[in-house]
Amino acid sequence: MNQETVLRIDEARIAETLATCMDRDAGHVREVLSKASEMKGLAATDMAVLMGISDPELLTELFATARKVKEEIYGKRLVLFAPLYISNLCGNDCLYCAFRSRNRELKRRALMQEEIAAEVKMLIDQGHKRVLLVAGESYPNEGFSYVLKSIETIYSVKSGPGEVRRVNANVAPLTLDEFKELKSAKIGTYQLFQETYHRETYSKVHLGGKKADYDWRVSCMDRAMEAGIDDVGIGVLFGLFDWRFELLALMQHIAHLEKKFGVGPHTISVPRLEPACGSDIASHPPKPVSDDDFRKIVAILRLAVPYTGIIMSTRETAKLRRETFALGVSQISAGSRTNPGGYVEDEEFDSSQFSLGDHRHLDEVIRDVARMGYIPSFCTGCYRLGRTGKDFMDLAKPGDIKAHCAPNAISTFEEYLLDYAAPKTREIGESAIEGMIADMAPLPGQRSRVLLEQVKSGKRDVYC
Repeated sequence: MNQETVLRIDEARIAETLATCMDRDAGHVREVLSKASEMKGLAATDMAVLMGISDPELLTELFATARKVKEEIYGKRLVLFAPLYISNLCGNDCLYCAFRSRNRELKRRALMQEEIAAEVKMLIDQGHKRVLLVAGESYPNEGFSYVLKSIETIYSVKSGPGEVRRVNANVAPLTLDEFKELKSAKIGTYQLFQETYHRETYSKVHLGGKKADYDWRVSCMDRAMEAGIDDVGIGVLFGLFDWRFELLALMQHIAHLEKKFGVGPHTISVPRLEPACGSDIASHPPKPVSDDDFRKIVAILRLAVPYTGIIMSTRETAKLRRETFALGVSQISAGSRTNPGGYVEDEEFDSSQFSLGDHRHLDEVIRDVARMGYIPSFCTGCYRLGRTGKDFMDLAKPGDIKAHCAPNAISTFEEYLLDYAAPKTREIGESAIEGMIADMAPLPGQRSRVLLEQVKSGKRDVYC
C-alpha cells in the first residue's frame, strides 16, 4: 500500500482544535448551527464548538437542529436488523471484551453450519430480513472460509414467506485477497470499529493478538474499498478515551476515505462500553460517557455527516434509544443476542460479548417504533439495484434517494405486518403507514401506494 495514502490520525491537530474552539459564545454556536442546517456537513472546528455546549438553551437548539436535519434526509424511516454471532473464539486480548483470549469465565463456541441455519430460521420467523454476521478474530480449523460458508448458509435459508435479503459482515481485518472473496460472497456492508483512535490508549487496552497492531486495523477500510466493497461501516467504542477526541479522529478517518475513494463510510456506529463477563474495564470505563454527552455525540455526528447512517445497538436502554431516533439515529438492532446460539436457546449471558440494555423482542420494538410515528424498514433494494457507495451518495445529497427509500420502507414494513406482527402491532403499524403516505410528496406517495397494494395482494420483495 502506498505509504502516502495510509491514514495517520493527527493527534496534535485534534488537541489544538479542542483547546481553541470549544469555549465559544452563544453567537458563535448559533452560527455553527445555522451552517449545519444547510446539510453540507461541518468542519472539525465547527464540531468542537458544538462539543463545548453546556447551556441548556443552546443544547435544546443543538438537538432541534439535529432533529430537523434527520427528518429532512431520512424522514420517519428507521432501518432494523439483527446481529448474528456465529463464534466467540478469539485470539485477541482486548481488556474490554468478554471474548478476550484470556477470559476463562466465557463459554466458547463456534456454530456448525446447521446451527447457523437454525439461528437464521429463528430470525426469519420473527420477521428479520437484514442480518449482521459477527465473529471473533479466530475461526475453527477451516479458517476464513468458515465465514464465507456461513454467509452462504445464511442466504440459503428460507422459511415460509421469509428470507434474509442482506448479510452485512463484522469480522476481523482481512487481506486484500480475502476482502475480494468477501465481496464475492455478496455481502452488503463491511463493518469494523477502530474501538479507539488514540494510539496510546489503543496499546493499553489491546494486549495481544492481531488486533494489537493499530496500523493494521486502522488501514482495514482501505483494503476493503480497494477490493471493491464500497459500503463500509466504522465506529468508536465510547468510554475508552475522551469522546471529543474520538469524534474528531473519526472525522479524519472519513476525510481520508473520501479523498482516496471519493466516498466515506455508509454507516457510523456509536456503541458505549457495557459490562462484560471477565472484564473489569467494561464495568468501569476509563472515560465514561454520560447520557447527556451521548445524546450530544449523536446530534453532532448527524450534523457533521448528514447523509451517513448512524447505528444504535441494543447496548442502550429502550428509553435512550427512543430519544436518539430524533437526534440522528437511522438504524437500530432489535431483539438482539450477542452470543452464538442465542436466538434458538433464548439466553444471553454465559457466552455473550456484552450486556444488553434493551431486551425486548422484535415485535415489541416495532410496535414501540410505529407508535412514535416511525416506519420500521427492512429495505434492501438499493443493494440489489447497485445504489451503493458513491452512487448512493450521489442520490442522497440532492434528496433524490427519498423517492425510493420511503416507498421501499413502507412495502417491507407491510410485509412484516401481514406475515409476522401481533394484532395490536398490525393496527398501530397500518396507522403509521397511512400517516406517512399522507405526508409524502406526490411521486413517492404514488410509488408507495403501488408497492403497498402489491404486498397486500400477496407479492413479496417488491421495491423501486
